[in-house]
Amino acid sequence: MNDLRLPTSDFRPVYDITKFTMLDYPDELACIIWFSGCNMRCPYCYNPAIVSGKGYQSEADVFEFLESRRMKLDGVVLSGGEATLYPQLIEFCRKVKAMGFLIKLDTNGSKPKVIEQLLNENLIDYAAMDFKATKEKYEAVSKLKNGFDNFCESFDLLNSSNIKFEIRTTIHADLLNEADINEMATFLKEKGYQGTFYLQHFLETETNIGDLKNSELHFDTDKLTKEIPIELRNF
Repeated sequence: MNDLRLPTSDFRPVYDITKFTMLDYPDELACIIWFSGCNMRCPYCYNPAIVSGKGYQSEADVFEFLESRRMKLDGVVLSGGEATLYPQLIEFCRKVKAMGFLIKLDTNGSKPKVIEQLLNENLIDYAAMDFKATKEKYEAVSKLKNGFDNFCESFDLLNSSNIKFEIRTTIHADLLNEADINEMATFLKEKGYQGTFYLQHFLETETNIGDLKNSELHFDTDKLTKEIPIELRNF
């Protein structure tokens, strides 16, 4: 660790660390770093404490943990919240890569300039980006102005890169219907997306940002387009 020079600041950007996962980074054994803070307020989000809460662990805490997992884990998932909001993310990733780990980024795509720098420096190896809604519904779902334009810019950057990435959308039938998803699938096809479009069913929990319950509306997966590969999760 002598070459990494751990930060001494008391600033704590990380909410928590999931020490082991076989599900969140395809084909790799990984941990998850949960960064505090998000610039979106999606009603179905079940991590309100992470989105609007404070962090509890510093960079030094994270790197102490990662040092103990050398040769045991393959990768590190950067999630949140929204990891790209962390001002020191680029340098953070440089240190993680220097330790020999692969990096997967989970992102809402709202910070294309950060994604561009990560790609230019080969600091991420895989990405999963949320496609919140159609252009018309994007702000209503994400509560973020100009979110759709930033998503498009981030998509173009990932789509022209040499890393694997996936696009995913959370389905709550009160927010998105089959026609919306088909419109989004057509958008991805016209953009030249070659991957699978993952649809994640809303997970009802005790707390979520919009106090949502399972919708009484039926989301009919038989009405979904066959234009691009679609895979259902938790349906």
